[in-house]
Amino acid sequence: MSKKGLPDGAYGLKEGQKYVPYVPSEKKMPEFTVLSIVLGVLLSILFGVANAYLGLRVGMTVSASIPAGVMSMAIVRVLLRRKSILENNMVQTIASAGESLAAGAIFTLPALFLWGENPSILTMGILTFVGGALGVFFMIPIRRYLIVQEHGKLPYPEGVACAEVLVAGEEGGTGAIHVLVGSLVGLVYKLAGDGFRLFPTEIEWELPKFKGAVVGMDVLPALLGVGFIVGPEISAYMLGGAILGWLVLIPAITFFGEFIPQAIFPASKPIVELGVWGIWKNYIRYIGAGAVATGGIISLIKAIPTIVNSFKEAMKGYGNKASGTIQRIDADLNPKLVIAGVVVLVILMAILPQVPVKLLGAILIAIFGFFFVTVSSRIVGLVGSSSNPVSGMTIATLLITTVILKAAGYNGKDGMIAALVIGAVVCTAAAIAGDTSQDLKTGYLVGATPWKQQVGELIGVLAAAVVIGSVLIMLNNAYTFGSKELGAPQATLMKLVIEGIMDGNLPWNLVFMGVFVSLTLELFKIPALPVAIGLYLPLHLSTPIMVGGIVRGIVDKKFKNEEERKEKVEKGILYSSGLIAGEGLMGVILAFFAYKGIDFGFETSPFGNFGALVIFIILTLSLAYIVFKKEKTDTNVNINKNV
Repeated sequence: MSKKGLPDGAYGLKEGQKYVPYVPSEKKMPEFTVLSIVLGVLLSILFGVANAYLGLRVGMTVSASIPAGVMSMAIVRVLLRRKSILENNMVQTIASAGESLAAGAIFTLPALFLWGENPSILTMGILTFVGGALGVFFMIPIRRYLIVQEHGKLPYPEGVACAEVLVAGEEGGTGAIHVLVGSLVGLVYKLAGDGFRLFPTEIEWELPKFKGAVVGMDVLPALLGVGFIVGPEISAYMLGGAILGWLVLIPAITFFGEFIPQAIFPASKPIVELGVWGIWKNYIRYIGAGAVATGGIISLIKAIPTIVNSFKEAMKGYGNKASGTIQRIDADLNPKLVIAGVVVLVILMAILPQVPVKLLGAILIAIFGFFFVTVSSRIVGLVGSSSNPVSGMTIATLLITTVILKAAGYNGKDGMIAALVIGAVVCTAAAIAGDTSQDLKTGYLVGATPWKQQVGELIGVLAAAVVIGSVLIMLNNAYTFGSKELGAPQATLMKLVIEGIMDGNLPWNLVFMGVFVSLTLELFKIPALPVAIGLYLPLHLSTPIMVGGIVRGIVDKKFKNEEERKEKVEKGILYSSGLIAGEGLMGVILAFFAYKGIDFGFETSPFGNFGALVIFIILTLSLAYIVFKKEKTDTNVNINKNV
């Protein structure tokens, strides 16, 4: 056994050596059980809902694999006293599919609401399920090549980290209490702030003698948790973009707008009548959209050598077959079922009225889905899910397919909807494929059965697809997509890309300003995408994220010993994941109450801005306490982000 509990060879094999997982092939343990399926489905829905809410607010999601694995260990091993690492692995496999499907949905589908389409629950469920199922099916034929033959060459950081957590839990250590406490804190905090309205969750102050400049903060637990997870560097990049927008561009537009009495497109009112939020909505968001689009494309361009090599190498897996008797740990779903599944899904896309793409669109989905699923599956093996440019892949898909559809006679809103649907299915497929690849790597290390995990992925996809439509409808009715409460940055960007090609009615001067902001950042070797997201979103979101990033930065600076530092970071990430899950769940519950017209909050908050700030400081101190307190046993953690 290695130092961390995984078998020797978990991080690489010598020539001629065969990897023996934690649970050998000949050993049988409970794996695909009723308990693991039910628990996995529940957690898939929970983390899918939480990530949908989080992604619509800040444009990023966090992985459910490790928090789900930890919570599963707490229930299966501690409460039920069942010792089965494979059951816990199945739970995290099913649960993580919900998070990835939510990412695919929120990056695209809100654009339909922004066009006034109001898609049905059934339509959104079908689109996300088709995309998710394609992601799983297309990844299966290359599993043996990417996971087995490339073992030791592709690091799969999140997959290895999750395996470490499962092994540590099997041997007696769990950090479930941090996830559970964080979830409870996030839930109660959100209920008190946005439910009972005991204190405002958005605070703001105007800067004296600096007209048009404001500073503010959404004092919410999920944003604090995101900041800790992404760390000080990305948090600082986002805050830098927000400062550029809110303390440079908005004051500049305010200053010059005083001398211009007429309205300037795209606003319908003069600048002097807009205020800071009106300027942000009518001008800054277009600049930010141009910056985000360029940042996503740049990340894709940087990845082109990796993409090309990944596709060439991964394609080898389609011709590789196992020789001799297939062992339990090497058994995939029957290839005939995989092929039949793909064919059925393509036919359904061509004929179902809920998927308005017809035969041409179905063919484009199959082509782009196959390509980007293959690419996504290998990229996460190289650099992890954090650097997997899913949004860039989606933008590239939209740029090409929109041009093709327009040339084929798809015009107006019907053409735009068809292009977006194609992008939504491909985006979901790429996100799910990356998650499937990481989960199968975890399974390979711990000794899971591949075909059971693949079925588990499909179950998780189905569970999340069933509820995602209801969640999106409730959130839109309660907060409205595109508002400052739910900016839906990626979906708004996809909408702008499609409209720009189909109609050419965008304020291109503003968009090009954002383009050159990103290009300038890249010239200074500053990652454009996180800065662009900060520019696009309100300052109020970036400031609490920066607070969480500062706490993480203090940990990184204070603890020089690598093992000690990891222990502290691990606790903070688990607690932060709980904060995100708790707030996300309560956010959807409150959206349901708003949807039903139920209001139980104070008309005027008893605590004002300063009271809310004090409460947020207490919340931050709770994170610091969890991180810095001494504990005997901690769990190894690594969380991925999708941007």
